[in-house]
Amino acid sequence: MPKNSKKPTRSKLVKKLDIVFSRYIRLKSADHKGFCKCVTCGKVDHWKSMQCGHFMSRKHYSTRWDQNNVAVQCLACNVYRAGEQYKYSLYLGSELSERLHQKSMQVQKFSSLEIEEMIKKYQELVKVLEK
Repeated sequence: MPKNSKKPTRSKLVKKLDIVFSRYIRLKSADHKGFCKCVTCGKVDHWKSMQCGHFMSRKHYSTRWDQNNVAVQCLACNVYRAGEQYKYSLYLGSELSERLHQKSMQVQKFSSLEIEEMIKKYQELVKVLEK
């Protein structure tokens, strides 16, 4: 790294990870034509028009980037209907829903290095899916 360049702030790293993680989740769920289905209402749309919905809120860092806690949702379900948590729990099943709820209650602190490693991991996974 050049002498004058600053390290990215923690908030910028988190934002970068959120973006690449969301892209990965949506791409992973898409078919060969790029379409995926909302887990709470069943709407089918292109992955670029869909969102990465979280069962337990992103405010819980312990589950924020847990692949079991996220799935494709449409804008209406994720934003306008506040994530449709009940329908989301039906999609996940009671056992996984309960495990994620318990995990979300645990305090998790990621170092900047851990966040940077996750960014690299998901960037590589996205590259594979975009081929």
